[in-house]
Amino acid sequence: MFTGTVDAVSAGLRLDRYLAEILGISRERAQAAIHAGAVTVNSAPARPSYRLKFGDLVEADIPPPQPLRAVPQQIPLVIVHEDDDLLVLNKPRGMVVHPAPGSPDGTVVNAILGRTNLPADPSDGLRPGIVHRLDKDTSGLMVVAKTEEAYRSLQQQIAARTAQRWYLAVVWGNPSFRVAEVDAPIGRHPVDRRKMAVITDPSLRARPAVTQVRVVEVWRGFSLLEARLRTGRTHQIRVHCAYIGHPVVGDPVYGGTRRIPESLFAPAALPHLEQAIANLHGQALHAFRLAFRHPRTGEDLTFEVDPPPEIIHLIEAIRAASAESADGRLR
Repeated sequence: MFTGTVDAVSAGLRLDRYLAEILGISRERAQAAIHAGAVTVNSAPARPSYRLKFGDLVEADIPPPQPLRAVPQQIPLVIVHEDDDLLVLNKPRGMVVHPAPGSPDGTVVNAILGRTNLPADPSDGLRPGIVHRLDKDTSGLMVVAKTEEAYRSLQQQIAARTAQRWYLAVVWGNPSFRVAEVDAPIGRHPVDRRKMAVITDPSLRARPAVTQVRVVEVWRGFSLLEARLRTGRTHQIRVHCAYIGHPVVGDPVYGGTRRIPESLFAPAALPHLEQAIANLHGQALHAFRLAFRHPRTGEDLTFEVDPPPEIIHLIEAIRAASAESADGRLR
């Protein structure tokens, strides 16, 4: 229960923002409570967008959030390999790995629980069997443990960097290098807490982050990079690519939504290229190769999968546009 009178500082705020700030909850949760009739202003229902006035009486009866739990769901998955100890899957773009606020179900974890029982991460029951993650709009390979022994072994391999992960990224611009190592610590953005950033201020918290990068192909205004993770920080490749001035194409968070330089392409080539970028609906980033030691047999395993159709189509569109424009592909 909450009862409060709007003061001069809060006057003019939207009702949903006021509740989020005063109660320390998300705007989404505040809006849901308002729509459910759990909030009144001067004893009457109000809209989330209502602008508060000095002296308004706000009353709210917002129940505590229901704890998330991962439930089995019958969701199709592309399984690349499976045995008694683990499975390797090709995660589609747009699929969240584990339940979280805003994505309570329809996740990789829900789908896998629909196939088999998984060992729980002792620190978080919402991540059973999960030893590493991919961002929602990043596609590609993931390994999931099916036994506690496999979970511990794979987790140790990830921590010791003996398990290897490679990505393909279509980025803006043409790097000045062919091979590079980006060694730049990553932490929470000091202003926008929803983002990560390279942190160079020693007074701010950051963790070491290292990405090895190789240029695979160069076109007009774009390049294809192979990135190998040496550490596993949140959004690491996306942050490091933006840091070196070559954000991942289509990345809505780290500068990957740019206008195509019209001077680089023939006018007839631009519409097709622009449509290919629009069809990404997220960043052009794909985990294409995964290597690790089998936790029971000790066998060295390596798996590879092609990028999804929308990334392949983008690459083909860039190649075609580069070939049609001026002198063709950059040399």
